[in-house]
Amino acid sequence: MPVDYNQIPSPCFVLQEELLRKNLELIDSVQKQAGCTIILALKGFSMYSAFPIVKEYLRGATASSLNEIKLINDFMGYQAHTYMPAYLDQEFAEVLERSSHITFNSLSQWERFSERVTQFKASNPDHALSCGIRVNPQYSEVSTDMYNPCVPGSRLGVTRDKLPDILPEGVEGIHFHTLCENGSDTLERTLAALEERFGDLLHQAKWLNMGGGHLMTRGGYDIEKLINLVEAIKAKYNLDVILEPGSAIAWRTGELVTTVLDVMDSQGIDVAILDTSFAAHMPDTLEMPYKPAIVGADMEAVSGKPTYRMGGMTCLAGDFIGDYSFDSPLKAGDRIVFEDMIHYTMVKTTTFNGVNLPSIGMWTKNQEFRLIRSFGYESFKDRLS
Repeated sequence: MPVDYNQIPSPCFVLQEELLRKNLELIDSVQKQAGCTIILALKGFSMYSAFPIVKEYLRGATASSLNEIKLINDFMGYQAHTYMPAYLDQEFAEVLERSSHITFNSLSQWERFSERVTQFKASNPDHALSCGIRVNPQYSEVSTDMYNPCVPGSRLGVTRDKLPDILPEGVEGIHFHTLCENGSDTLERTLAALEERFGDLLHQAKWLNMGGGHLMTRGGYDIEKLINLVEAIKAKYNLDVILEPGSAIAWRTGELVTTVLDVMDSQGIDVAILDTSFAAHMPDTLEMPYKPAIVGADMEAVSGKPTYRMGGMTCLAGDFIGDYSFDSPLKAGDRIVFEDMIHYTMVKTTTFNGVNLPSIGMWTKNQEFRLIRSFGYESFKDRLS
C-alpha cells in the first residue's frame, strides 16, 4: 500500500519504516558476510525515534559532538564511536565516559589528551576504550571541494609525513573518511592509496575505521566487491574493520511532503511558492548542489507541459530549485512531495527567517501514519536569546 500523503501534515518529513528496514537488512547481511562492524553515523541520520529499529540490526553508532554522543547513549544504549576535529577541555571527561572508541584528528590533539586517556583507563578498568588517529591518504574522488577531506589545506586527518614509523603508545586504530556516496570501486582505489602510504602502520593497528560514504543501498552498488575488500584487508593486517555509512542507512527511505502556497508569473517564468525552504530545510540541494526528484513530476522542463520553478518561503533570493514539469497546472493547496529526503536533511534544518521546521513522522509497517513531532515558535525561540 503506497503512502497516503493526504493523511500527512505539511510540511513534514516522513520516514517509511519498511524501506528503512529493507536498507538495514541489506547492511546487516554485509557486516555478517564480511565479518566487520557497520555502525550508524548520526551526522547523516539522527532521527532518534527510529533508533530502536536501527538497533535491531546495527551494533553501534558514531558521533562528532557531545550532543550526538548523548543521543547514542540515551536512545541506542551504546557507548559511542567518537571523532571530532578537535576536543573541548571542558567536555573531554564526559566524552571519555560515554565512548568506546575515540579518534583523534591530529598528533597534537592526541598528545594533549593522551595523559587523561591513560588516567581514565587506569581508574575505569572495566570500561573498554580504544583510541585511534584519523589519517589523510591524500586520495579522494569526491568532486565537490566542500565535501572533499583531501583537498590541500584540509583540516581533517594526518598525512603520512606527519606520523612516526611506530604508532604512538596508546593509539590502536587507524581511521580514514574520504568517500561521499561512492561505490566499492572507489573504495578499492582508496584502499590502494591508504596501503601505499600507511601500510606499515596498519600492521601495527588493532582496528581500521573506513569511515562513511559507502552507498551500499544504492541500486547497482557492487556489494560483493565491498565484502571481498573488507575480508582481504582484515586478513592482510589482522585487524578489525569498522564502517560508518551516513547516507546508506536512510537512502531512499522517505519524503518531504509540502504544499503549494502560491503560483505566480515572474518575468515569463511560472513559480510555485511552497510552505518549505530549500535553504532552511533542504540545504544540501544548494550546497552540493543537486536537484531533488518530485513525485509525479518531470525533472526537467518538458515542452507543452505546465512547468514551474519551485520556490521556498524564505526571503533569500536564491531559495529556489527549478524547473519541473507536471501533467496538470499547479494551484494553491496542491501537494508537492520531494523524494529521498531523510538522510542529511533533518540533521541540517534551520529556522532561518523564523520559518517553522517541518514536522517529523513515520509511515509504519502497518501502513499507518504516526506523527512523531511538530515544531513551532518555541523551537525558533530556543535557538536564540
